[in-house]
Amino acid sequence: MLQQFYEKNRNLLVNINGRIVHRNEAGVSPFDSVVQGGDAVWEGLRLYHGRIFKLYEHLQRLHDSARALAFAIIPKHDEIIAEIRRTLAANQMVHDVHIRLTLTRGVKITSGMDPRLNQAGPTLIVLAEHKPPVYDKSGLKLITSSVRRFPPDCLDPKIHHNNLLQSILAKIEANHAQVDDALMLDQRGFVAETNATHVFLVRQGTVCTSRPIACPEGITRATVLELCAEGGIPHREEDLSLTDVYRADEVFCTGTMGELAPVVQVDGRTIGSGTIGAMTVNLMERFARLTAAEGVVVA
Repeated sequence: MLQQFYEKNRNLLVNINGRIVHRNEAGVSPFDSVVQGGDAVWEGLRLYHGRIFKLYEHLQRLHDSARALAFAIIPKHDEIIAEIRRTLAANQMVHDVHIRLTLTRGVKITSGMDPRLNQAGPTLIVLAEHKPPVYDKSGLKLITSSVRRFPPDCLDPKIHHNNLLQSILAKIEANHAQVDDALMLDQRGFVAETNATHVFLVRQGTVCTSRPIACPEGITRATVLELCAEGGIPHREEDLSLTDVYRADEVFCTGTMGELAPVVQVDGRTIGSGTIGAMTVNLMERFARLTAAEGVVVA
């Protein structure tokens, strides 16, 4: 899965700390914490017909991550929403838009790791792109990465931070294997997530997903579990091994950038019939109805 340049994004306007500039002129200081050490938190949002789905849930996760990293100043939700609105208006965006929010600890007075060097407040970046869901809905192919996800005692996945080297290393392995993405395990050998998405299995009519131990608390993941509960669909969170994946009737991935996407092959094994399954279709349709009806109006 390789994203392509989208012509509508050629003249994007990007918002950096309230300053809206052309993408070719956008930049952050070499003294910014995100450059110095990946010291930042982020969220991905999706705009549907002028509404952002689960906006406050995303903003709360951003706030909680920044708080866990002891940011001295964290913008209020309303302040961030105002900058999102300004960015969307400047780009005349209303639908099929993905928004990447980045909040860094800010600019340091000199290079170094110590957060006490940050004395100017945080940097907020709002990057909105014309971008429909990126995954092929006909089915993804995965391989299992050799790179393991950190447990909470190493780097807690509940912190939605910008240090994504584990994911990048796993994606490199997927690229070399000529598949779409890489499945990642935790240090115990159980499924955590892919390099970019959460993972669900369907087994004898029950929807299963990993416990949020070595994977983050996904917004789309939580929404799928809510849809299962509302629809009377059996579901549970549990430790899942690779054998569980290989023998599943269906596998699908979830995430804001790609919504729900079926998986048809893992490590050369065909999943189920090798095509999108009935439960996956059911949940995709339920999710589409939800995003069409709910969200915070911003454009």
